[in-house]
Amino acid sequence: MPTSIRPFAESDIAPVVDLSLRAWAPVFDSFRQVLGEAIFLHLYPQWSAMQAAAVERVCRDEAMPTWVAEHEGRAVGFVAIVHGRQEDEPNSSEIEMIAVDPVHQRRGIAADLIAFAVERMREHGSELAVIGTGGDPGHAPARAAYEQAGFTPLPLVRYYKLL
Repeated sequence: MPTSIRPFAESDIAPVVDLSLRAWAPVFDSFRQVLGEAIFLHLYPQWSAMQAAAVERVCRDEAMPTWVAEHEGRAVGFVAIVHGRQEDEPNSSEIEMIAVDPVHQRRGIAADLIAFAVERMREHGSELAVIGTGGDPGHAPARAAYEQAGFTPLPLVRYYKLL
C-alpha cells in the first residue's frame, strides 16, 4: 500500500486524534485487564479524553516535530519525536508517540514511520534513538515493530497499589 509521509498540519488534529484512539483502544483494554478495574479507573478515569488531549498537545508542541502518514489523501498514521530530552540518554532523540489506524495496520506503515523518524534523528545529529512502550499484552504489536526496526529492549517494571 503506497503511503506518503508529510509534515503535520493543523488540519490533521481531528483525524490524527481519531485514528490514535482507535489504535490505542486495545492498549487501554489491556491496561484494564492487567491492572484491574479499580486501578485502571484511578489512573484512566476517562482514558479516551485524556489520550485525545495528550495527542493534541504533542502534535501542537513545536519542540516535537510530527509527521503524518497519508494514503489516498487520508491520515492513516503519525509519529512525533523529541530531541535531547533525557539527560541520562545523551545525544539522543525519542519517538514520543506513534500510531497507525487499525484499518491500515500490518501493511508496513509503522515500519515506514519508524524509519522516517530515525532518519530525522540522524539528520538532527543524534547518536541514539529511543522509544518506550508497555510490557502488557496490548503493546505486543508495538514491541514487535520496534524490535523489527532494530531497537533493543530494556524491560522495566512499574508497580501499582491502591491505598
